[in-house]
Amino acid sequence: MLCTLVHYSSIGQEKFTINGTITEQSSNETLIGVNVLFPEIGKGVVTNEYGFYSITLPEGTYKLQISYLGFKDIIQEITLNEDKKLNFQLSEASEMLDEVVITENVEKVNIKNPQMSLNKLTAGTIKQIPVVLGEADVIKSIILLPGVTSGGEGASGFNVRGGAADQNLILLDEATIFNSSHLFGFFSVFNPDAIKDIKLYKGGIPAKYGGRVSSVLDIYQKEGNSKDFHFNGGLGLVSSRLLAEGPFIKRNKGAFLVGGRASYAHLFLPILDDGNDNVAYFYDLNAKFNYKINENNNIFISGYFGRDVFSISESFRNTYGNRVLNLRWNHLFSDKLFSNLSLIYSDYFYGLELDFVGFEWDSGIRNLNVKYDLKHYLSDNFQLNYGINDIYYRFNPGEIKPNRDDSGITRDKLIDKYANELGVYIDAEHKISNNLSLQYGVRLSNFTRLGQDELNIYENDNPLLFDEELQIYEAADPIGTERISRSDQIENFTNLEPRVALAYAFNDNTSIKASYNRMAQYLHLLSNTSSPTPLDVWTPSGKYVKPQLLNQYALGYFKSIKDDAYSLEAEVFYKDIENRIDYIDGAELIANDAIEQEILNGEARAYGLELLIRKNQGKFKGWLAYTLSKSEQRTPGRTPVETGINDGEWYNTPFDKTHDISFNGSYELNEKWKFNANFLFQTGQPTNYPSGQFEFQGLVVPIFDGLRNDQRLPAYHRMDVSATLTPRKNKNRKWQGEWVFSIYNLYNRRNAASITFSQNTETRVNEAVRTSIFGIVPAVTYNFKF
Repeated sequence: MLCTLVHYSSIGQEKFTINGTITEQSSNETLIGVNVLFPEIGKGVVTNEYGFYSITLPEGTYKLQISYLGFKDIIQEITLNEDKKLNFQLSEASEMLDEVVITENVEKVNIKNPQMSLNKLTAGTIKQIPVVLGEADVIKSIILLPGVTSGGEGASGFNVRGGAADQNLILLDEATIFNSSHLFGFFSVFNPDAIKDIKLYKGGIPAKYGGRVSSVLDIYQKEGNSKDFHFNGGLGLVSSRLLAEGPFIKRNKGAFLVGGRASYAHLFLPILDDGNDNVAYFYDLNAKFNYKINENNNIFISGYFGRDVFSISESFRNTYGNRVLNLRWNHLFSDKLFSNLSLIYSDYFYGLELDFVGFEWDSGIRNLNVKYDLKHYLSDNFQLNYGINDIYYRFNPGEIKPNRDDSGITRDKLIDKYANELGVYIDAEHKISNNLSLQYGVRLSNFTRLGQDELNIYENDNPLLFDEELQIYEAADPIGTERISRSDQIENFTNLEPRVALAYAFNDNTSIKASYNRMAQYLHLLSNTSSPTPLDVWTPSGKYVKPQLLNQYALGYFKSIKDDAYSLEAEVFYKDIENRIDYIDGAELIANDAIEQEILNGEARAYGLELLIRKNQGKFKGWLAYTLSKSEQRTPGRTPVETGINDGEWYNTPFDKTHDISFNGSYELNEKWKFNANFLFQTGQPTNYPSGQFEFQGLVVPIFDGLRNDQRLPAYHRMDVSATLTPRKNKNRKWQGEWVFSIYNLYNRRNAASITFSQNTETRVNEAVRTSIFGIVPAVTYNFKF
C-alpha cells in the first residue's frame, strides 16, 4: 500500500538527483558494484569503477538502502526536495582477516540487469582457492568458472568459450597486459593483495571494450588507505610478498599503495636441481597514487612492473615481462555526468641470451593509449556510456645481435611494424519497464597499418603458393620490396560493432536474458602451440593478414532461490569468427620476417551450454559449474585446386574441451578454522599421435598423416584442499595473521601436459612418453596484516 502511494504521488512531480561516492570506512577505498536501492519503488543503481553513483527520482520521501556483500547495510530515510550529494562509508560485517566472499554480489537487482555472461571474483575468494605451491592466483581461479579452461598445467593464458588465449583482452587498471604469466604459466602476474575488483566478460560485452573477440578480463587495483598506514603480505614456499598503503600528501585527501612480490622457485622445481648455477624466479611491483583535488576532481597514477628470469648456468638466459603506467583524471561535470580521461603506456618485452652460441635476441610490443570515457545518468531508467580511445602500436618482431667479440653471429633486425587503432562507442542502459531492461550500443573501430622501412612485394599479391603436384603450400619468392613512409598507410580497416542485450524478469527472482555481440580483433598472436609462450610474437593486421571478426549469440536463464540462499545461471552460446589465421604444415614462425608466407585466413566456430549453481549463504558456500561445448576451425582452399588446411574440413581447435566440470566450496567451522576445496575435470586436449613409423639410416621416424587434432590427451582432473587457521588472539591485536595449509592434487593424479613419441635407446622402437608436471604438492603460507 505504501509503495503504491509513493508511486502515484510522484507522478507529475519535479525530479531531483542524488549522487555521491561510496567508500570503505576503514580505508576510504572506493567500492565497485555497491547497490544503491529504493526498495519501496523498485528503483536502484550500482556504483561504477570509481565508486560513483547517480539516480534521479521524483520529489518525495524514500527509504534508501545501501547494500554490498561482506559489509553492513545502511538503511535511512531521505527527503528528496532538491539535488543532493550523499557520500556513504560502509563498514565490514566482519573484521576477520581475508573473509571468504564467494561472489561479489548476487543481489536481486542483477536478475533484472541485461548484463549477462559476466563473472565476478573478489581478492578474498582468490586467496582462499587452493592452488599449486600455495600461491594465490587470479588466472587459475577464473578457470573454476563455467566456459573457462586452461591448456593444462604449466600452460599460460586461458581459453574462454572455445576461443584462443590471444583472443582475451586482459586489462590492469585499463592498461593492456600482453602476457599474464610468470614462470611459463606456473603463476599469474596479478598480486592478489593489490587487487580490488575482477570482472570476466564472456559475452554481452559492453561497447566500451574492443580489440578482442573472445573475452575481457577487467582488473582494478586498490587505491590505498587514505586514513592510516597499513601493511600486509605473506610468506610462502616459492614467493613472498609485501604491500604498504597509507595517506599521501594529506590525510583523507590522497593515498598511496606499493606492493611487491619476489619468488625463489628454482629452489623447489626438481627439473632445475642438477646445478647450483640454475636460476628461475620472478619479481613484480604494483604502485598506485591518488589525490582528491576537490569534490569534482580526482587524479590517479598507477603502474605495474614485472620480470621473469630463467637461466641455465651461464649458457642460457631468458628474461621477459610487462610494464604499464596509467595517468587518470576523474571529473564530475554535473550530478549526472561522470568522466574519466586516461593516458596509458603498455610494454611487453622478451629477451633471450644464448652465450654458448654468442648472441642476444630481443622482441616485444609497445602501445600508447589515450581514452576518454563518460557516463551520463540521464534518468533513473536511462543511462548513456560513450567515449573514444586511440592506441598507437610499435611491434618489434625481433633483433639478433652478437654478445661477445668472438661470436660468429651477424647483427640482424626484423622489420618493425606500426599501427594505430581508433575506437568510438556509445552504449545505453535502458529500463523499458519494471520487467524489461535493455543494453544496446555500437562501437566504430578503425585500424590503420602504418608504413614501415621494408615491405615485401609478391607477384599477384600472393605470398603463399600451392604446388598441385605435391599437394603442399610453398613460400613465394618476393619480386621486390618497397619502403613506405610512416605517415602513409599500408592498409586500413573499419568495422561497425553493434552490441545488444536484454533481460526480461518474470518476477523478482527469475529472468531470461539474451545478447548479441559483433567484435573485431586487429592483433594476432603467432604461435603454433596450444598455449602462448613468452617467445610468441604479436603481429598486426595488414596487407596479407585480415582482422578477426566475431558474431556471438547467447541466451540465458537466471533464478534466485530461497531468498538468494541459492542461485542458478544457465546459458547457451554460439559464436563464429571470420579470418582466424591458420598455419600451413611445417610453418616456421620464429624470427620470420615474412610471416605471410606461413599462414592462411580461415574461420572458427564454438557453441555450448554453461551451468552455474551457487550456494550463497550459511557456513558452507560454493559453486558447481559445468560446460558442454565444441570449438572447431577450418581453412578451405582459396581456389578449387587447393586443399586448404586439413583438406578444408572442420577440425578441433587445441582448446576444444567437450566437458568441463569445476567445483569450489568453503566451510567455516568457527572463527578459527575455515576449509576450502576445489575439483576440476576437463576433457583431454586435442592432439595428434603418429599413425605409423619408418626406419631411415638406423633411426625410427614416426609418421603423422591423420587429420589435425584428431586424437586427445587423457582427461585432466584433480582435487585441491586447504585449511585456514586464524588465531583467536588476532581480535585484540594490531598484528593479524593466518596460516593457510594446502594440498594441490590431493590424490596425486599424473595429468599429461603432453605426450611425445621418441625412440627407446635400448629397443630402438618409438614409444609414447607422458610428461607430467605436478603430482601431489603440499604447501603452507603465512599471511599477515598490521
